[in-house]
Amino acid sequence: MSFLDNSGDIILDAVLTDTGRMRLAKGDGSFRIAKFTLGDDEIDYGLFVSNTGSAYQDLSILQTPVLEAFTNNDSSLKSTLLSISDENLLYLPVIKLNEVRSDDVDRHGDGVFIVAVNKETEDKFDAGDKVMGGNNPDTNTRVIELNQGIDNNNIPATRSLSSELVETSYLLTLDSRFGTIISPTSTSEASLSFTDDDGINNYYVTDRDQEFITMNANTNADSNQETIAGSRGSILKFRIMASLDLLGGSYFDDLGGTDSIADTSGTSTYKFIDTTLQVKGVSTGYRVDLPIRFIKFSS
Repeated sequence: MSFLDNSGDIILDAVLTDTGRMRLAKGDGSFRIAKFTLGDDEIDYGLFVSNTGSAYQDLSILQTPVLEAFTNNDSSLKSTLLSISDENLLYLPVIKLNEVRSDDVDRHGDGVFIVAVNKETEDKFDAGDKVMGGNNPDTNTRVIELNQGIDNNNIPATRSLSSELVETSYLLTLDSRFGTIISPTSTSEASLSFTDDDGINNYYVTDRDQEFITMNANTNADSNQETIAGSRGSILKFRIMASLDLLGGSYFDDLGGTDSIADTSGTSTYKFIDTTLQVKGVSTGYRVDLPIRFIKFSS
């Protein structure tokens, strides 16, 4: 890894994604460059000097050291660029957790979404204990919900969100060793796009599958069930099913720890593994990282 020489000409440094390199290596004709994404992770636009009245307003930005493009998908393109036709746009949409829609969408008191990996663990909790059933998802009705839209009171909720800003597709990533993304209403797995070289499952869901994505039609500005203050776009809902690999104890012993958690019997000791589930809007590139904790009853 090194810095690009940006002292003169503008340099565009491009690399293939993991999937692109995999298809190129196959040599079977499946490799075809169809899409690309631009990023500017290193750039601080706060360095722009607007009141100089000279051609050097953006000099500090142009001279910012820029790293070569990363080939590791886990550390590249944290901030992607997008093109928007509306030149008068004042606010960009965001993606936010909705933890007020009902009693089934909020996190556990520890600040994480807890998933029980086997029946013994599920039986230790009631529906109100905010623990998702990862062995039998129908143990309770808990789901994870994210809302998309412009979160600003200056834009009324009654105003429709521009179609080019509405997220109709989401990319979800989760470590394949620990779990899978499933429907909020059934055990149907989300569409698996690919598993990368780090063992991370990449799921691609679209509004064609209304089990996962619906449009938010609520225009009530004072609704206590909404987290988006202004124009509202799509709603994404899903659940997590624990992997069969977690039924054994090796992952918990090697990668996790133990903790005391309140349950129906008072307080018990549980083995746990913490991981992160990433949700990214395909249109805007906005990303949310969700803390996930898989637990297994110990004693």
